[in-house]
Amino acid sequence: MMVARARLVRNCVTGRNELGDVEPLFRPSPVFTPFNGDDLDITALESLIDRWIAEAGLDLEAVASGGALVTGLAARAENATRVTQLVKQRFRQAIVATADDPCLESWLAFIGNSLGLSRAEPQRPFINLDIGGGTTNIAWGQAGQVRRCGCYYVGARHVQVEPGTYHVRRLSEFGRDVLLALGIPSHAGYELTDRDIAKWCNFSVGLLTNVVGGRSQVADDQLARRLCQAEFAPPADAGNEDPVITFSGGVGELAYRCARGEPLPGTTEFGDLGIDLARALCASPALGRDLTSHVPSGMGRATVHGLTIHSTEIAGATLYLPRPELLPLSDLPILGTISDSMGDDEWRALLGLAARAGAGACLRVDQPIAETASVKRIGQRLAAILESVKPSHPLVLLTAGNIGKTLGQYATRWGALPVTLVVIDEIPDRPAHFATIGKPSAGLVPVSFHGIDANWDPVV
Repeated sequence: MMVARARLVRNCVTGRNELGDVEPLFRPSPVFTPFNGDDLDITALESLIDRWIAEAGLDLEAVASGGALVTGLAARAENATRVTQLVKQRFRQAIVATADDPCLESWLAFIGNSLGLSRAEPQRPFINLDIGGGTTNIAWGQAGQVRRCGCYYVGARHVQVEPGTYHVRRLSEFGRDVLLALGIPSHAGYELTDRDIAKWCNFSVGLLTNVVGGRSQVADDQLARRLCQAEFAPPADAGNEDPVITFSGGVGELAYRCARGEPLPGTTEFGDLGIDLARALCASPALGRDLTSHVPSGMGRATVHGLTIHSTEIAGATLYLPRPELLPLSDLPILGTISDSMGDDEWRALLGLAARAGAGACLRVDQPIAETASVKRIGQRLAAILESVKPSHPLVLLTAGNIGKTLGQYATRWGALPVTLVVIDEIPDRPAHFATIGKPSAGLVPVSFHGIDANWDPVV
């Protein structure tokens, strides 16, 4: 968990509203996710969340934005969605809570860990590998812009052992598959040998090396395909320059300690193979080459740092919001993009789909030129179609331009149409499938996204 305070500021370069002067207020020590068999221990999690809220002295009504993620092996538990329910009950939908959103986690880990390094060397690509207990989340970015994401079931806790030994206590389904493929006994009670551990580490590092190098094994390797949750591939225009490799997550943090020559915890102190994997990463010529030259800031807390501080955009001051009491609107599907170049049939299909969304929906508006005549034309086209489809639930338009009030007025014929329309402007394009529009604060509205696509070329 992480709690931070920030001010709403106007970026003097981009002209957009954003969070500034971020001050972390509360960062308790991370704990292992509690399980009850194959399910998450919801009672223990509920107690932990409430204890952290109490220790932070947190006023739940004062929380403007943020998020919660259930990731890796925990996201595969049948009761994983119960965690998001716990969080939303406490924060009253002022927060994005989602289970099993691997590309969002990859994006957040990059932003929370390597954003500063990437912006400091804008000509070089960076790849961040967020390696934890259940997954390795991968993101490729340049000059602070993430363009590719992926996720593989490579992590420390697929093989759980008795701390201080290599006596196998528990295997995940993926851990069992890997041991079988490597010819290693795959049952509880087996004592892993040095050769077994080396084979497991070499396989894990080799798979990640191939993925990072653009040599995906997914097409012709059944085991690699089994371990792939979201396939990663560098952009086709990435060039020939080797990317800087950074790490985050618990295993990543151990790899940096190893590279600095600092003592590591004792043999399997955490009850898994994370320490051994960290050593193998440090020894890898391909993956460990930048461990001493490029040390990021987030490391083990990268994802929660990214989620707390970077998951939320701030809408412009000229948004169209005739009924502020409608907010918050949570988990609205983003159904597509409308632009001036599209025909009326395409507009009508998207707006008709939005009209049938039970709790409301979002559409992006691609309007690169904020000229009055152009905005008026799009607004009048919207009005003509809205009059015929008559959406009964909120329709939210997301646009990067500073055109919210003007577009909303034209689209509703200056409030004459009986439609519930919200126009959120000055929002950078995110390749997401869902958006949460938070409550207004000081006249500004927070907007969060989840359901991130693996590949995109961002429009800012």
